[in-house]
Amino acid sequence: MNIIVNARHMEITPQMRDYALDKASKLPRYFDRIMSIEVILDQEGGAPTCEVIVDASRTARFIGTHRGEDVYGCVDNAIHKVEEQIRRHKDKVRDRKGPTHAEQAEQAEQSPTSTLEPPEQP
Repeated sequence: MNIIVNARHMEITPQMRDYALDKASKLPRYFDRIMSIEVILDQEGGAPTCEVIVDASRTARFIGTHRGEDVYGCVDNAIHKVEEQIRRHKDKVRDRKGPTHAEQAEQAEQSPTSTLEPPEQP
């Protein structure tokens, strides 16, 4: 998996690069098929902007963008938006296969449990 951190119209410090790499490296725990992640930091009109582009195999791209006052906050919020997109995508895929774990647990709680007793011998 490739993680690329780029900057436009601003200089990126090693701390910013390490922070973005650290946050982006946690995305594969939500989806196994991630091929590459690109984090683009930009300075537009005096406000920092962060754009996260995630390419996964056999799926569409996941893109999260946030504009705010702090670069670190922009990275957090953009990553959070991508995480939500990945979760929704996985729910759609999982819905095609059957009930989720939460639904199965709920059904198990609602169904009466019966104990298996050996039949009585006459």
